Amino acid sequence: MLEVQPGSTADRIARLGDHLRSSLVGRDGLVERLLIGILAGGHILIEGAPGLAKTRAVKLLAEALDGDFARIQCTPDLLPSDLTGTDVFHPEKGTFAFSKGPVFHNLVLVDEINRAPPKVQSALLEAMAEQQVTSGGETHALPDLFAVVATQNSIEHEGTFPLPEAQLDRFLLHVVLDLPDAQTERRILDLVEEEQQHGTPGAAQITLSEIAQAKAETRTVHLSAALRDYIVRLVMATRQPPFNDEIDHPVSPRGSLALAAAAKARAYINGRDHAVPDDVNAVAADALAHRMVVAWRATSEGRTSRAIIDDILEATEPL
Repeated sequence: MLEVQPGSTADRIARLGDHLRSSLVGRDGLVERLLIGILAGGHILIEGAPGLAKTRAVKLLAEALDGDFARIQCTPDLLPSDLTGTDVFHPEKGTFAFSKGPVFHNLVLVDEINRAPPKVQSALLEAMAEQQVTSGGETHALPDLFAVVATQNSIEHEGTFPLPEAQLDRFLLHVVLDLPDAQTERRILDLVEEEQQHGTPGAAQITLSEIAQAKAETRTVHLSAALRDYIVRLVMATRQPPFNDEIDHPVSPRGSLALAAAAKARAYINGRDHAVPDDVNAVAADALAHRMVVAWRATSEGRTSRAIIDDILEATEPL
């Protein structure tokens, strides 16, 4: 087991998770995915109907991080330079200088990403994939801690630009939020009433150096040979019978890497120095479903990528 001493980096991450869960009723899974994204150095796409605390969750995370935060509200008239920055002419010097855009922050919330036009999505692709921005023939590095959390509305598609597969593949996890049940809805109401009376409780900020230390410790989490084989078998199942008949484009090797990284991060969050099959199973749908394209015939029969991943998990023995 991982030693979680009071005041240690692992303890600080655990406290951060507790704080987020206390302010996000019924969203334990979302909190875990956000922490996984930070620890694994990946980006997160959150999809759900309006009012499911997508933006609130990211803002709460930003408040707890001792780093820079920017929110980009995507619209159809957004330009790539509105996101990345642009070269600005200084007449007194007769030269151009690069003015950084909002993407040059540690945590970037891209709200309603599918409302951004393809050119903006392509500009964001370089930043997410290479952690850099190229402008005017010069390359500018992004911060060491750089994470994009994007949201998209699952019920309104008019005036949107669906994310291409290449863009989706850059997200470590794709989290889909459901509507809460009656009991959770009441707890949300109680929480909001409490916050209106007494304000939102703050949390001790976690520094960027502590995040870097936690990421380093996450990389040391043991992934056994048997568990690596299990991950590979899950991914290969999307390319082989009987499931490949339902899939036009199966999961690429990036899916295996993402699933392994997410499983290690989940193990670290749960205080373990080694990953187990439950870690893989818990994040498999979020790590793999958005990396495959379901065949039209399967889609017409109501099959979804997540349903196929669930069937693969049921048919594949962990060890």
